[in-house]
Amino acid sequence: MPANQPPREPGRTFTEVGRRAQIVAAAIETIAELGYTRTSFAQIAKRAGLSSTGLISYHFASKAELFEQAVLQIYGEITAFMTQRLEGHTTASAALRAYIEGNVEFSATHPVQMKALLDIFVNGGIDYDEPKERTAVSPLEQILRWGQESGEFRDFDVRVMATSVQRSVEGPNFLLAGDATLDLRAYARELVTLFERATRADT
Repeated sequence: MPANQPPREPGRTFTEVGRRAQIVAAAIETIAELGYTRTSFAQIAKRAGLSSTGLISYHFASKAELFEQAVLQIYGEITAFMTQRLEGHTTASAALRAYIEGNVEFSATHPVQMKALLDIFVNGGIDYDEPKERTAVSPLEQILRWGQESGEFRDFDVRVMATSVQRSVEGPNFLLAGDATLDLRAYARELVTLFERATRADT
């Protein structure tokens, strides 16, 4: 199977899987351009080059279901991106730096996805609760505990620190909405410096 071909889902043909992926991609692009509330099946069908909205309805029962798949698609891309960035680090300090820089880099290199995700979030299209928050910060908490166990990091509340880092790496998505010229490399450098000083054992 070609590397860029989506995996076949149980009960669906390769053609159906490909069509669903095409629709989800078009939905993400449309939301990023028009906004969550203004995006319709008609606009998504037009962007995807479909002859009618019925082709979308065949695959997705509602706009909510389609948007949920769009969110899952973006989360999947973030996970794959960050997994690659975090591989091979031998110290918690290096892993924390990679986590911060990787998240900011994803925002810089995937502006359409992040703009769509932000718009879905601020308009209540993402059911974000405490268990999902725990899942989001779990990899970061593992890095922080690793640093404390190895003696690299000082003693601090891991949950508080993980939440602080996570909210900070999400910051560019809100800032870019108002300032497209934001220097994300400088932003990442400042965050790395901030949290290296906040976590290191000699402070």
